[in-house]
Amino acid sequence: MSVATPDLPSPSPEARAHSERALARVREEIALSDGWIAFSRYMDLALYAPGLGYYAAGATKLGRAGDFVTAPEISPLFGAALAVQVAAILEASRRREIVELGAGTGRLAADLLNALAARDAAPTCYRILEPSPDLRARQRAMLAGAAPAHIARVEWLDALPATIDGAVVANEVLDAVPVHVVVRRDAQWLERGVVWNAAEGVLAWDERPADARLAALAAARFPATAGDYASELNPAAEALVEEVGRRITAGAALLIDYGFPAAEYYHPQRCEGTLMCHYRHRAHCDPFAWPGLTDITAHVDFTAIADAGERAGLAVAGFAAQAPFLMGCGILDALAASGTPDSVAYIKAAAGVQKLLSPAEMGELFKVLALARDGRIAWPGFALADRSRRL
Repeated sequence: MSVATPDLPSPSPEARAHSERALARVREEIALSDGWIAFSRYMDLALYAPGLGYYAAGATKLGRAGDFVTAPEISPLFGAALAVQVAAILEASRRREIVELGAGTGRLAADLLNALAARDAAPTCYRILEPSPDLRARQRAMLAGAAPAHIARVEWLDALPATIDGAVVANEVLDAVPVHVVVRRDAQWLERGVVWNAAEGVLAWDERPADARLAALAAARFPATAGDYASELNPAAEALVEEVGRRITAGAALLIDYGFPAAEYYHPQRCEGTLMCHYRHRAHCDPFAWPGLTDITAHVDFTAIADAGERAGLAVAGFAAQAPFLMGCGILDALAASGTPDSVAYIKAAAGVQKLLSPAEMGELFKVLALARDGRIAWPGFALADRSRRL
């Protein structure tokens, strides 16, 4: 295994043993594939291999005890604000259902259910598509403790429902869909993959000619500049959004993640892509450090995701940075209602909201893309800003 980045804390003996088992699974796959696997396959194994992958094993992943903190864990006002937009989507639907993709700890589901009920806009059902048994258990415990009055509305899915009539919510999901890494070098298109370097006893990068599909996508999206260039392509995330879109019969999808429109994603100066890893609240760039224990992500190309939704017959209803979206949904009003400015409750709430809105934190890097089936939905989240033209 590659040596962990020096500033990363060393795992416990139990965690180290788990990582060694995950590494053995990766090595087995490499051996069965003539010594080379695409990075997308490595990322899939490292994150989702049953019982071994980062999201498929039992260690705590999210929250302050895990490796990173998502917006719902930062402040319940994130869910309260998002509920304003979700309520508008439900109002335009018939079955008034919510489908959440990858619900994390369950915090967002609990906050949405509570906030929607307070607005007299509770959904008829709340469906969670979650492949991780560990996270399903955490979600059930969270909902039982934080939203006990609404847990009867919740069900867990093994696959997308045949039809969706209401709101689809995906918060920090697309960044964890395995990506292909493609390189333009000396006018050739190559795909980065993973091999086992037996001499050094580590996983290592290796490049092979990209297939025609990836080469064509890269040629269409990468900047036409001189010199080498490397970045990610994510046809799997695009296929997921297209499939979700085809199943939405009424309502809309809200996709929240960090990323850029294509022109920024494939900027000439962003010549090494956007891959990023997280381990115990430390960001690093070595996807081979502690497989099974390290989260691996890539930023989202929102232009490609919008195109996928349009192929499914959905329309782009809005695209904005997280800060103006949440402000349009009334997060500052919710903060004002959380207590007097000198109260402990208000000070704590204000600190969380500051992280959600600050351009130096999550306010600008995170984006919200809405893809809608029809035009009857009100969009308070895009009242202050809509960057759809940049897609």
